[in-house]
Amino acid sequence: MQRRTLFLIALAAALPELEGAAAVQLSESTNTNIMPAASTQPELSTDAFSTLERMTKRDLGSMLTAINLDTARLVAVSALTAIGDEIALEEILKTALDEGVEADRLHEAMLQAMPYSGIPSTLRAERTLGHVLEARGVAFPKAGRAPSDEKRFEEGLRIQKGIFGEAIDTMHKNAKADERTLMVKLLTEFCFGDGYARGVLDTPVRELLTFATIAAMGGCEPQVKAHAGGNLSVGNTRAMLLDTLVVLVPYIGFPKTLNALAMVNEATKG
Repeated sequence: MQRRTLFLIALAAALPELEGAAAVQLSESTNTNIMPAASTQPELSTDAFSTLERMTKRDLGSMLTAINLDTARLVAVSALTAIGDEIALEEILKTALDEGVEADRLHEAMLQAMPYSGIPSTLRAERTLGHVLEARGVAFPKAGRAPSDEKRFEEGLRIQKGIFGEAIDTMHKNAKADERTLMVKLLTEFCFGDGYARGVLDTPVRELLTFATIAAMGGCEPQVKAHAGGNLSVGNTRAMLLDTLVVLVPYIGFPKTLNALAMVNEATKG
């Protein structure tokens, strides 16, 4: 009997054209004692979400001293894009939209992470944003735009030197012949031309998001230190960097956060 029942269930799945009475009759002829297959979606920890809710919503505003909630949400989006998370990202996107953060700013925060964590992580984040916006009947944002292929290097270099100054000229001069594609062309075009030059978010905000992105990835301490210094050069403060780490803690944990804090201390000492 069980074998017949399983056969009928398989037959129903294989014949989508069965509709109406025929489908009902087939369904009624099966043994209803068979339990439905368990959901493939894992159950989410209520305790974990309760802690996330407390740290990212109820408590966060009172802990920030130098950045506002709008910027804090962008920081979270960049970091979650970088680490490839979609569950917490969906939650923070909904929260940010409810708070009035514009969708194009959230999208740009994802794109700011792209040269550092890689294109696939941003594609996943864009997909999550698309689902959230679709559920709200909101069109996917198209406000930002990278420079043309002919201008990517020029615009990227202008912004790169605006942050890091003459150190960029020195780096380009000292780059080995077989490294120039990486250290001159791609670093300038991809990180700064395709990212910082898009508009919507200004350079200080983007530099803060870069710091957050690299800190979230972990194991990139020299780059964290460099971009902590880059933040200072564009007018961001130590307090803003520390606020950024406060935002990051629930998403990336304490080891990565403390490593990033050590780099902030290195960049701001003296």
